[in-house]
Amino acid sequence: MEIDQSEVVRRRPSAKLPTYYYHEHFLEMLGFVVEHYAHALRPAQRQLIDDYHSLSLPAQRLYARLVNRKGSVFPRNRLRYPEIGDIHAPLAELAASGWVGAPDVSDVPDLLRCLTRPQLLALLLPDFVGLSRSLKKDEYISFASENASPAALLARLPGDTIVAQRHSKALLYILFLYFGRLPDGLAQFTMRDLGLVRTQGFRKDYEPRFNELEEAEEHFYFSVRLKRLERTVLPAGLADLSRDSGNWPEPAYPGAAKLRDRLAEQIGRAAEDAGDLAAALAVYARGESPRCTERRARILLASGERDAARALLEAVISAPTSDEERMFAEDLYRRKFDRKRTSVATDTLRDAETIDLDEIHAGAPERGAVAYFQARGQQAFRVENTLWRTLFGLLFWDQLYPETGAALHSPFEWLPADLNDGRFYKHNQISIEETLNLLEDKPKLVRHILRASTRHYGRANAVFRWRQTTLDALFALLEHVDPRRLRGALTRLCTDYNGHRHGYPDLLVIDEEGARFVEIKAEGDQLRHNQLVRLQQLRADGLRVDVVRARWIVDPEQTYVVVDVETTGGKGPDHRITELGAVKVRGTDIIDRFNTLLNPQRPIPSGITRLTGISQEMVADAPAFADVADEFEAFMGDAIFVAHNVGFDYRFVSQEFRRLGRRFRHPKLCTCQSMRKLYPGHRSYSLANLCQTFDIALKQHHRALCDAEAAAELLFLINEARLEQTRERLATG
Repeated sequence: MEIDQSEVVRRRPSAKLPTYYYHEHFLEMLGFVVEHYAHALRPAQRQLIDDYHSLSLPAQRLYARLVNRKGSVFPRNRLRYPEIGDIHAPLAELAASGWVGAPDVSDVPDLLRCLTRPQLLALLLPDFVGLSRSLKKDEYISFASENASPAALLARLPGDTIVAQRHSKALLYILFLYFGRLPDGLAQFTMRDLGLVRTQGFRKDYEPRFNELEEAEEHFYFSVRLKRLERTVLPAGLADLSRDSGNWPEPAYPGAAKLRDRLAEQIGRAAEDAGDLAAALAVYARGESPRCTERRARILLASGERDAARALLEAVISAPTSDEERMFAEDLYRRKFDRKRTSVATDTLRDAETIDLDEIHAGAPERGAVAYFQARGQQAFRVENTLWRTLFGLLFWDQLYPETGAALHSPFEWLPADLNDGRFYKHNQISIEETLNLLEDKPKLVRHILRASTRHYGRANAVFRWRQTTLDALFALLEHVDPRRLRGALTRLCTDYNGHRHGYPDLLVIDEEGARFVEIKAEGDQLRHNQLVRLQQLRADGLRVDVVRARWIVDPEQTYVVVDVETTGGKGPDHRITELGAVKVRGTDIIDRFNTLLNPQRPIPSGITRLTGISQEMVADAPAFADVADEFEAFMGDAIFVAHNVGFDYRFVSQEFRRLGRRFRHPKLCTCQSMRKLYPGHRSYSLANLCQTFDIALKQHHRALCDAEAAAELLFLINEARLEQTRERLATG
């Protein structure tokens, strides 16, 4: 089944939720789990759900409230819910049936967090008389966790003042079955009902994410420990998790193995940061990811155990689990045992082509590089991961979203279940191979992609976003590359989508030799592991892939458009432009001008008229912004947007385009901020004062074209100073 907008549930935003919304959400979640995960529930868990339904409605609602709160321990006097009323009776019912109780030793960590600072101090002082009374709450919690007896703390609690939720682990497991992770309550349901989250239409054909009880429990086991690590800030807690790694079961399921690896990576890194290399080494040994193996090798080398490190690297090189693991092992082996001084990543960057980009693009080097290649007559598109996901999604749309319906795990998920679980290729092997054979016939392939993009354009999916610019890049790629060279990347996405959906080069450039992928690295940037792996994989597939370094300069041939707007007011989205003036600058010359009054389609305040001289009568017959948008967009071209206090002018112009449903995106330069930086020490940096200081004509201040021309003169001063700084930097660099 194709996912179109009619299947998307986006509830109308509401300022008020139903009175018992949290209870409805809890029942909805329980019902879904009973229907789709009965096979993953043990008898005691199924009985627990039945017991919940046997509670009175007030008791059910109170417990649902507790489930949605953080932690498992709550001061009784903070349990106030007007819609439930007096909680004594439902609380007593929950206590009598074992749903709540007094806190025990296992609840102490949550107990410490729920108490106030004075309460913590009162519990600690009997045993620690000299304890400072000026510590922060977190410091008291840390002190109590490391020094106080849990039993003594519990004994000093005033009677019946704290309520502890029971069955919390069982309920956490049930929540895990629904979400596939460990959430803090049911906030996603609330956001759905408020219209803040889109969900799938509620259907009956959801596929359980776990097919067996053992599979679910294995995933839950490692997820619980990952959650515990996330909340652990004390050395003692980290030490407990490190020791616990010796008891981890050997995962029988790939998803659980990935969770185990992530857990080993995070505990190992935390142990390293704490200086416990022995513990880190032991924990890393429990994982099988490239990251775990790399850290083991580096710790062994740092500890002087070169023979053990050599043996580990040689074993990985002879039987790597992935391209990433092979690459790091070969690289590290060459540097440590073959006397190679630099890494592959360093060598790749050193050997990279260097291009000069105007430093105005420092915040977005990829966009600057696109302009660089386009200025040299080449097609250039910013594509990164989007191009590959779009190609993959369109090529395999029928397998991803078949007419019978894409298998999903819950209404909150969009990614097809078998793609998320790594079973996409296994479930669709024959049809995938038939589709991949289209790569042998370019005309057939192009027709297939064109038909899919036409039939499904705009339809919601979790693989890629519909963007016309991406489709333009995709068809440019298909025109200029042998499609057979795309087979490797597409096959990797089919077999391990989550492992291969990131790390692709930033740009697609079409030059005289055809298609070329380019990874842009600015000064100080590094090549990440997955980027280097993708580069090597795509090169092995026969594609042209390069790393290009960006060097920041002031480009004297850069085109700027200096803009000034006069408006009906300075604040709020309802204010509009009354006059738009702009001058196009290249080098030290103004090469073109643009100026027009605009009908703001709203009154002009009298104070604004006194300031600008622009009256309601003057704009009565002026064009609306929509009438000049195309002309101004063409005037801007690919230029840099410049203004004095650029945020003000850019916001108004982009708002006008947004009202037309159009995007306005340009690099920006602020003459006010730049003058402060390059010409410091002046009393005021207003346009009028700077013009007076630097003898710049300003005959009609607060008229758009006059102010834009004055700001252009400031730009000439700014670029003169920037260019001098660049010459000095290059001379000393």
